[in-house]
Amino acid sequence: MNSYHELPKVYSPSEFEDRIYKNWSDKGYFTPDVNNSAPHFSVVIPPPNVTGQLHMGHALDETLQDILVRYKRMQGFNTLWVPGTDHAGIATQIKVEEQLRVNEGLTRYDLGREKFLERVWDWKNQYGNRIISQLKKLGASCDWSRERFTMDEGCSKAVREVFVNLYDKGLIYRGNRIINWCPHCVTALSDAEVEYSEQEGFFWHIRYPIKGEDGYVEIATTRPETMFGDTAVAVNPEDEATKHLIGKTLILPIVNREIPVIADDYVEIGFGTGCVKITPAHDPNDFLVGQRHNLEQIKVMNDDATMNAYAGKYEGMDRYECRKALVADLDAMGYLIKTVPHAHNVGSCYRCKTTVEPITSNQWFVKMEPLAKPALDVVRDGTVKFEPERFSKTYINWMENVHDWCISRQLWWGHRIPAFYCDSCGEMTVSKEDITTCPKCGKPVHQENDVLDTWFSSALWPFSTLGWPEQTEELKKYYPTSVLVTGYDIIFFWVARMIFSGLEHMGKAPFSTVFIHGLVRDAQGRKMSKSLGNGIDPLEIIDKYGADALRYALATGNSPGNDMRFSDEKIEAARNFANKLWNASRFVRMNLTIDEVTLPNEAELSQEDKWILNEFNTLVANVTSALDKFEVGVALASIYDFTWDVFCDWYIELSKSRLSEKDTAQNTVAQKVIAYVLTGTLKLLHPFMPFITEEIYQSLPHDDESIMISAYPKYDPALCFESDAESMARVIAAIKAIRTRRNEMNVVPSRKAKVYIATKYTDSFNERSAIFFARLASASEVEVAESFEIEADGAVQIITDSATIFLPLSDLVDTEKEIARLEGEHKKLLGEIERIEKKLSNEGFVAKAPAAVVDAERAKLEKYRENLDGVLSALQKLKK
Repeated sequence: MNSYHELPKVYSPSEFEDRIYKNWSDKGYFTPDVNNSAPHFSVVIPPPNVTGQLHMGHALDETLQDILVRYKRMQGFNTLWVPGTDHAGIATQIKVEEQLRVNEGLTRYDLGREKFLERVWDWKNQYGNRIISQLKKLGASCDWSRERFTMDEGCSKAVREVFVNLYDKGLIYRGNRIINWCPHCVTALSDAEVEYSEQEGFFWHIRYPIKGEDGYVEIATTRPETMFGDTAVAVNPEDEATKHLIGKTLILPIVNREIPVIADDYVEIGFGTGCVKITPAHDPNDFLVGQRHNLEQIKVMNDDATMNAYAGKYEGMDRYECRKALVADLDAMGYLIKTVPHAHNVGSCYRCKTTVEPITSNQWFVKMEPLAKPALDVVRDGTVKFEPERFSKTYINWMENVHDWCISRQLWWGHRIPAFYCDSCGEMTVSKEDITTCPKCGKPVHQENDVLDTWFSSALWPFSTLGWPEQTEELKKYYPTSVLVTGYDIIFFWVARMIFSGLEHMGKAPFSTVFIHGLVRDAQGRKMSKSLGNGIDPLEIIDKYGADALRYALATGNSPGNDMRFSDEKIEAARNFANKLWNASRFVRMNLTIDEVTLPNEAELSQEDKWILNEFNTLVANVTSALDKFEVGVALASIYDFTWDVFCDWYIELSKSRLSEKDTAQNTVAQKVIAYVLTGTLKLLHPFMPFITEEIYQSLPHDDESIMISAYPKYDPALCFESDAESMARVIAAIKAIRTRRNEMNVVPSRKAKVYIATKYTDSFNERSAIFFARLASASEVEVAESFEIEADGAVQIITDSATIFLPLSDLVDTEKEIARLEGEHKKLLGEIERIEKKLSNEGFVAKAPAAVVDAERAKLEKYRENLDGVLSALQKLKK
């Protein structure tokens, strides 16, 4: 044992966590051998934003992945966890633009595209490794030699390959369509990037005069400022109330432009006024109506949501400023009929929360229908499973109703769309390589200014990171990956797009399981946010309590798909558990003289040994079963309960007598069993708390260089000792019951009492168990029989599921002293009862005191009365 280091007296994670991580990394434990013939287990990290900092969401995501990865690595799988970061188009560009504005008073346009992108790359190189180093602090066992970036050379090549392939198949097109536009980020957004929430607004009812008549039609709108783009009013051809209007001409108020009344069954009979203004450039439904009727598209806003020349005198106003002025003018001119409050769903940008504006724009799109069908099939037929299964319904519902994906963004940071336009003949060429001249006329070309949606490159992550489009050994070995671990908030952004991209470009789904976790909320169940000031910095937790405590707190109670609450209590529980394990391990370490961990022969094992081995074996089965079902919280709870309640509180106590008997055969047996169970428990716990388990493992006899490359425990039928375990469980239950009753009676441990055990399981309560009753239940003597004739008044009776136990009352208490104590307690209780009764009979107190105070006094009175009954009952028994 001399070759193994001692454990310091105090558990101090800051003393060893960084050292241990560096050792793992230096030894290459995170890097698998692609030629290893073992079955593979591969995971790709959901790439965090390159400019980001580790937050609790990342910490949860990466902790769950690391638990699975370490578990599978220890099970012998050829395990790869691919790390990397995302260029995060809008988020990163906004950050660098803000820095430019604040520090230098410049915009990106002042620098120009090339110089601005140099600044962004500088930013990426300066801050891009920050989150990677933070993931290492958490203990993430990623293969850092294979770290990727969505805009590195290989991933960029994959993006171009995919874009051109889809374009050549007619699945990418450029067209004028209604898109979601963010006026703040000044770019198009896909449907998945718009968040909807109910907001209070108004329906403004407006008169549109009928040309050549005194009458008018009444329309209602929530966005009156778009009326400058109206090119028709629609009614349902089957609506008796409005169909007479079809073919008439209306005069658009203020603008005085003529627009037709058209028939379209898009208008719902009986809803609203029955007349709907049609603004094809500013509403997705109106856009479709406009296409059916060949209506003009009039775009009335600039990119920053200010009004353009079509708005006449309102030109230059912000959309809301225009709305206010326009409504006032409509009212003044007699066009406004009424204003009705109305709650409706409003879309906002997921990034900056600005209300999005639906507008027509020339953008690039992916045609989704042909890609969505196979992506739906693999979830419906179980090729790809969601854990929990309910999220497959969320996925299916979205994919069944998916629109074409707008993939162009009006940004500079990102993958520039590989389309080239000829300055002379207007030819457009889409190419995997950059071109400078037109293939049609030989004249100069210029490249498309727009970049691709960040999620376009993220969608290729499971195969682009493994070398695709090259057919690398990594791609052949590790694709498809095994499981994707991610939050439910990006099923649409990322999961769906990875599935259809994998099927389209690799011919296989990118993973077989999607393990969905929830959000990390605060102790009150609120989402963490800057505005609430309830965010928790995971790095502060690590600095104060260690990475293991943070990981433990995140895994505790975690179940697939459900949000989790993070609280101080969880961190305290984590620290207490780590301290308990550390102190128990120090005790074991100080009592070991053996040099290897091997189990004794079965014949040498005592009843308590067989019990703990049976309990440990059951634990192994439960933990592996839970982890295989992604029930991380269940697995950790099982380890916690066993470690604290079974191993530390019972087996160590049961073993102390043998461990103190040096140089005996049973001492060696006890050492071997306790070392075996502790080492096995550390291995079970390692995926959850990797640092403390490694540090303790290195202090014990061990065969493997590191716990992280040792074998994960397996259920062993040879360690099933059910009969012995049941016997020992009966003994423990009896000891627990005795201790509980003695504690209730305030009997000090030093006061011994004879124990009579009446049971049909007389074999369980044998000579050996008498030692445990003496040490752990303060028994002076133990007598076991199937029954005893003992007077009930002369003994305390305790009943367990397997025995009736009697403790002579005279052994437990000094009768005269106990009577005196109880009489004193009786007098004190009577005084308290009288005091509170007097208080509660005072009408002034009851009327003026807060209800909570009065209720508290009543509760106290009830409690004192119950205590008084107990004292009187005890006195009656003692005086007989």
